[in-house]
Amino acid sequence: MTGNSLDPYVAAYARRTTGMRASAIRALFAVASRPEVVSLAGGMPYLQSLPLKEIAAQVERLISDEGSVALQYGSGQGIEPLREQICEIMALEGIVAEPDDVVVTVGSQMALDLVTKIFCDPGDVILAEAPSYVGALSVFSAYQTEVVHVAMDDSGLIPEAVEEAIAGCAARGQRVKLLYTIPNFHNPAGVTLSAERRARIAEICRSAGIAVLEDNPYGLLGFDGATHRAIRADDADNVIYLGSFSKTFAPGLRIGWVLAPHAAREKLVLANEAATLNPPVFNQMMISRYLASFDWKSQIKAYRQTYAERRDAMLGALSTHMPDGTRWTVPQGGFYVWLTAPTGLDTSAMLPRAVTARVAYVPGTAFFTDGQGGSQMRLSFCFPTPDRIVEGVRRLGSVIDAEREVHATFGSGMGGPRAAGGIGGATPGVIAGVDAPSPNTA
Repeated sequence: MTGNSLDPYVAAYARRTTGMRASAIRALFAVASRPEVVSLAGGMPYLQSLPLKEIAAQVERLISDEGSVALQYGSGQGIEPLREQICEIMALEGIVAEPDDVVVTVGSQMALDLVTKIFCDPGDVILAEAPSYVGALSVFSAYQTEVVHVAMDDSGLIPEAVEEAIAGCAARGQRVKLLYTIPNFHNPAGVTLSAERRARIAEICRSAGIAVLEDNPYGLLGFDGATHRAIRADDADNVIYLGSFSKTFAPGLRIGWVLAPHAAREKLVLANEAATLNPPVFNQMMISRYLASFDWKSQIKAYRQTYAERRDAMLGALSTHMPDGTRWTVPQGGFYVWLTAPTGLDTSAMLPRAVTARVAYVPGTAFFTDGQGGSQMRLSFCFPTPDRIVEGVRRLGSVIDAEREVHATFGSGMGGPRAAGGIGGATPGVIAGVDAPSPNTA
């Protein structure tokens, strides 16, 4: 074994470690958590709206009543009462499921890891939206898969672009294992996949022998109160569904789940046991008691109202403070707005100047594996108060204005009118090109 002065184990690491990538969002936390900085970066739920005193009393009762069970080892599949409740939650999205087909995981991030582990060998292809959730891209990279980004527009993933990507992979002799999608209130794009496209994309993947990995942490957070029918509701045999309590209750408990066809469920349980032995029993029992004892649907309604107010504050501030040539999506739920800066601006290069101006965002390149997203950024409206959001957007607008002036002096003109809507400049319903800079939404 040989190494260097900084890392004596450099020659001993497994090859898969070369695919591990740092999270651009986590890297921002130290700066974004400073009180003088308005963070529009992290997607942190607003937990202050939870009934924390009542939850604390419930925790005390859990320990006094069932502490010897809650603090003990448990099943690798998760406790049955919680799996039954998860089935009731998924029924709101049209899913008919049995508790036996649910595997509880340490957050849906662990679910992503387990699914990728049991399905993908190094070199396999995963189709993912352009842009896509940064945590998923980190998992896919760590398992040495190749991500092929597929174009989106304001109605979500484009079916013709999916077909084109599949055909391109086949022509190159590549094996596509999964299509990864966040259909509802997309992270980071904020768009929602239309009902017509859901059925079409499921049909395309089923015909091609490609499993759909449907990630749905935001599905109950639609601002109009409507719940979109899950892709899994109409294709139980070819869709693996991921859910989480991180956005609808509390991320610190790290409880998510996988709903999978029965054969895959067996392998997921084995993989889960190998990774963690079992998801934490205490956390599962706490969530189960919360669901049984609290009006959790009213709590989700309160979340929706809070986030809708903050979304409106962000959209209003963007209309007021963004310069010509800036575009953004208009989310109907979830946490995020996807913004495209005026032509010629590099949001990664601009970030240090934004932080100096005391505002933070996530550059668009974090949500791609192929270098796209240079002119995009993700803005999160879930955590700051409305007045802080308005101030943060005002600061960001000033930074972009200053960048435009520099670019106008040393580069070409900016061009393009200011407009709400649009993903990376794509026209809704038109393929942006799978291999070309395509609608940036992750």
